[in-house]
Amino acid sequence: MLQRSRVGAFLRLATIVQPLTESPESQRARKREIETIQNKSVQHQSGVEKEEQEQEEMHEAIRELGARRGDHLSRRDELKGQIAEVQQAIDKRRRAQKQHQARLDSQAAKNGPELRFWESSLCLRIEGTGVDDQLRFAYTHVDEKDWDRQCIFDLSMEKTDYEVLDTRPSLDRDSVQEVLDSLNETRDLAVFLKSMRTLFGEAVRH
Repeated sequence: MLQRSRVGAFLRLATIVQPLTESPESQRARKREIETIQNKSVQHQSGVEKEEQEQEEMHEAIRELGARRGDHLSRRDELKGQIAEVQQAIDKRRRAQKQHQARLDSQAAKNGPELRFWESSLCLRIEGTGVDDQLRFAYTHVDEKDWDRQCIFDLSMEKTDYEVLDTRPSLDRDSVQEVLDSLNETRDLAVFLKSMRTLFGEAVRH
């Protein structure tokens, strides 16, 4: 704007101080020169305004890119937080599974010798069911009328507490739950097996 003001002042001064004795041809030449200067001034001002507009557009584009980058960073941090939460949940579940498996392994090591003794003394056979964390216990010599008759129950060790899934012949559920609660409290599998044999003995006599 300052440049444009100076050019205008110069043009007004040039018009005022032009000699009175100047020939018409010189006057026309001076007029053309003034018009040329005016045109250049207009072109210059137009160029300045265009540059200012382009500069503003560039600044606006930079601001938009900055805002988009901020949104992306915020979304990235949000996703990283969600991933961390999921990973923590997975790690917690793995630790719980390892602890549960360690308890099972410890109990198995403790009960191994006792189980072999009770297999012999209780006429008991232990086998798998085809399902992970399940065992089948089959007694014989329970029914005095049929020593070969088998009394069977399936025991689930999938969860922290043991569960009796099925009995053949059927047993009173409350009685089974009572000896099962004792097992889950004491972890004494030998006593539990003896109690289950007693329940089967009572069932076949009725």
